[in-house]
Amino acid sequence: MTQVPAGLDAGQLEPREPEPGGGQHSADQRSASNNGAAKNGAGGYRALFRTPGAARFCVSGMIGRAPMSMLGLGTVLLIAASTGRYAVAGLVSGAGSIGYAASAPQVARLADRFGQHRVLRPLIAVFGVACVVFVTCAELKAPIWILMITGCLAGSSMPSLGSMVRARWSALLQDPAAIHAAFALESVVDEMTFVIGPALVTVLATAVPPSGVLLCMVLSVGGTLFFAAQRQTEPPVRAHSRESETGEPETGEPRAREPRASEPRASEPRAREPRAGEAASESAPASPRRRAGRLPAPGLLTMAPLYLFLGTMFASIDLSTVDFAQRQGHKPLAGFILGTYALGSGIGGLWYGSRAWRAPLDRRFTLTLVLTVAGVATFWTQPSLISLDAGMLIAGLTISPTLIAGYGLIERQAPPARRTEAMTWLSSTIAVGVATGSSICGRIIDTAGPRWGYGFAATVGVIAVTTCLLGRGRLRATPDADAAQWIDA
Repeated sequence: MTQVPAGLDAGQLEPREPEPGGGQHSADQRSASNNGAAKNGAGGYRALFRTPGAARFCVSGMIGRAPMSMLGLGTVLLIAASTGRYAVAGLVSGAGSIGYAASAPQVARLADRFGQHRVLRPLIAVFGVACVVFVTCAELKAPIWILMITGCLAGSSMPSLGSMVRARWSALLQDPAAIHAAFALESVVDEMTFVIGPALVTVLATAVPPSGVLLCMVLSVGGTLFFAAQRQTEPPVRAHSRESETGEPETGEPRAREPRASEPRASEPRAREPRAGEAASESAPASPRRRAGRLPAPGLLTMAPLYLFLGTMFASIDLSTVDFAQRQGHKPLAGFILGTYALGSGIGGLWYGSRAWRAPLDRRFTLTLVLTVAGVATFWTQPSLISLDAGMLIAGLTISPTLIAGYGLIERQAPPARRTEAMTWLSSTIAVGVATGSSICGRIIDTAGPRWGYGFAATVGVIAVTTCLLGRGRLRATPDADAAQWIDA
C-alpha cells in the first residue's frame, strides 16, 4: 500500500516521498526493497530479503499461518476419532471454515483501518482460548451442536496472516516485477506449510487426537505475536472514507490518481480516464467499478465464486485422500500424500515466480487453472497410494501459479486502502468452499467411498473453470489491470 505523507490530502498523493512516523516506510527502505528485486531467478528472491525487516515478517508470518494447512485436517481427525463418522467431522470442520470466512474480511478491514498489531493481539488471544475449549468439548464427547459452535468460534478467530504479509510486501515494493516475485514467494511459503503441516498433524493426531488442534494453537499464537511486533514494516493506517470504498472522491469531482506500483509511468501510453459527467463507454473503466458496488475490486465478482469452488475441490481431495489411505490400511500416509501434493505446488510456484512473462495475467490464470483441474480429474483412477502420490506431485505443479496469478489480479484492481481486505476475500471464499466440500464430500465418502469423493472434486473443478471462462472479462475490467498484465514480470 502506498502511504499518505503528512500534510497531503487525498487529492495530492505523492507515493514516492518519504513518510514520517512509526510503521511508515522511508525512501531508503523502498529503494532497498526494489534494488535488484526485479531480477529473475533466485537473485530476485534474495533481493527481497534485503528489504529491511522483510525476513522477520516473512518468517513470523509463515509460522503464524501454519494452522491454515493444519486446523481443518486436525479437526477432522479429532472429531472422526471421537465419533467414528467422517460426515460429522466434515460438518464440524465446515463450521470452523464458515466462521473464518465470515470474520476474515471484517478483520482485514479493521487491520487496514486501525493497524495490524492493534487487531491481531486481541484476536489471537481469543483464538487460543477457543482452541482449548473446542478440544475439551471434543474429548468430553459433547453433542454435535456444541462441537460446531466451539469449532466455529475457533475458526472465526484464526488470523488471516497470508493477506497481511502480502499487504506488507505491496506497501514496501514499487516495482511490479518485485511484487510478482514477492507474491510468488508467499505462495511457495503457503505451499510449504501444506507440505509439512498435514503430515505433522496426521502423525500426531493419529497417536493423540487432540494434539493436532493444540499444535495449531501454539504455532498461531507464537507466530502472530512475533508478526504483530514487527511495527517498522506494518502498512500505515489510511483514512477510511467513501473514496476508499469506491475509488472516487466524496465530492464527485475527479482527483489526482495515486500511481500504482504496476501502472505505466507518465511517459507511457495509458487509457484516458473519463471526466466527471461523461457517459460510460467501452473504454471507460468507471462502469465495472460502479457495478462492483462496495466490493474492493470488480474482479471479485468472478474470483469469489471461483475460489469458493476451488476450496470445495481442495477439501474434497483432503477427505478422500484420508479415507483412501485408511481403506488401504495406511492412514498415517494420508498426510504425507497431501504434503506431496503441496510439494508439487511449491516447486511450480518457485519456477513460476522466477520467470518473466509476456502473456497477460488473466490468460495465465485461466491456463494454470485448467491444468490444475485436469490433474485432479485423474485422482479417482489411481489404483494405489504410490500411484496416487506420484499423480498428486505432478498435478500440484500448477496450483501455486494459479493462486499467485489470482492474488495478483485482485491486488492490481484494489485501491491501496482496501488491498488487505480484497485479498482476504479470496482466502475467505476458499474457506466457504472448504466448509461446503467437507460437508458434502464427507457424506459422499461415507456412502460411496473415496473414489466418488475424487469424482466430486473433479466435477467442482470443472465448474470453477466454467466460472472463470464466463467471467474472464471482469478480470481485466480496469485499465490499471490491463496495463499491469503487460508490465508484470
